[in-house]
Amino acid sequence: MAVARERAMAPEVAEPVAEVLKVVGDPIRLRVLSALATAQTGEVSAGELAAMTDVTAPTVSHHLRVLREAGLVTNDRRASTIYFRIAPAVQHAITVLLEAFAPVAAHLGPQPTEAPESPSGIDPLRHADELIDRIGDKLVERYADLAAEVVVRTVRESYTALLRTARVTRYVPVLAERFAKQRLDDLRRVEHRGSEARKPQVLFVCVANAGRSQLAAALLRRYAGDAVVIRSAGSHPADDVHPTVRPLLEEILGPDAEAPFPKPLTDDAVRAADVVITMGCGDVCPVFPGKRYEDWALGDPALASTEGVRAIRDDIDARVRALAAELLDHPLTTDA
Repeated sequence: MAVARERAMAPEVAEPVAEVLKVVGDPIRLRVLSALATAQTGEVSAGELAAMTDVTAPTVSHHLRVLREAGLVTNDRRASTIYFRIAPAVQHAITVLLEAFAPVAAHLGPQPTEAPESPSGIDPLRHADELIDRIGDKLVERYADLAAEVVVRTVRESYTALLRTARVTRYVPVLAERFAKQRLDDLRRVEHRGSEARKPQVLFVCVANAGRSQLAAALLRRYAGDAVVIRSAGSHPADDVHPTVRPLLEEILGPDAEAPFPKPLTDDAVRAADVVITMGCGDVCPVFPGKRYEDWALGDPALASTEGVRAIRDDIDARVRALAAELLDHPLTTDA
C-alpha cells in the first residue's frame, strides 16, 4: 500500500493537472486546439475558429479566453484581426493529447477478453512458437544473404511488437511475417546501399499508423505503383486501422488488396528511406544524415466527421500527387 502511494501522483500535482484537464475537457475547446495544432501556419484567426463551430461568436470568444487564461493558447492582434496559436510551452503536451490519447478515447468500448476461435477450431497462439519458428525457417531461406540469426531475431521481434498492441491476436503470426519481410527488405537495402540502382523509398510516419500515414501510403502506391518502395509506420501504433479510414483505403487500393495494418516505427525503416514524411508525430522519428524530411500538418481522421475524413484524404492526395510527380520525374495524369 505504501509503495502504491509513493508512486501515485502527488496531490499537489494532481490538483493543477486536473484543473487543466477540466479546461481541455470541452468539445469546442478540443476542436479549437485541434484546428490550431494542424494549421499550416500554426495560427488561426478568431473569425475562422468561430466559423468552424455551430455556436455564436461570443461563445467561441468565451472558450478562447478560458484556453488563454489556462496558458494553453496565446493570441496577438494584427490590424483588425486576432490570431490564436498553441502556447509554445505546451505544444508537445497538446500534440500528445490530440495525436495519441484522443483517438484512443474516441473509440473506447468493451474490449474482447480473448481472441475469437479460428474457423478450424485451433487457436494459433497456442502454437505460436511453432508458427514463428516455421516462419523464421522460411525467411532464412528467402534472405540467405543476411545472417540467419538476424532473420530469426527480426521475425520474433516483429511478432512481439505486433502482439503488444493486438486486440484480436489470432492473425498476429500472419501479420508478423508480412512485417518481418518489410523489415528484412529494409535491412538488406541498408546493407547493400549504393551497390545497384535503386527505386526511391518513402516512409510515412504518424502516431498511430491507423489513418493519415496509411492513406498517404495507399495513395502513393496508387500513383507510383512499383516504381517507388513505400512504407508506413507509427510512433505509437494502434491495434487496427481507424474504422473511418478503412473504407477509403478499400476505395484507393481495391477490395482485393491485402488489408493494411498498423506497424511500429523502426530505425531500419528510416535508414532505408530516401524521403521521410512525418504527420504529427513530433520528434520521435530518428534523424539520419542524407535523408529528406518533411512534416505535413494534417487533421486526424480518427477525430473527424465523415466529410472531414474525406477532406483530409483530399489534402493528402494533393500532397502525394506532387511527391509522386517529383519522384517519378514526370507529371501525373488526372486519371492516375
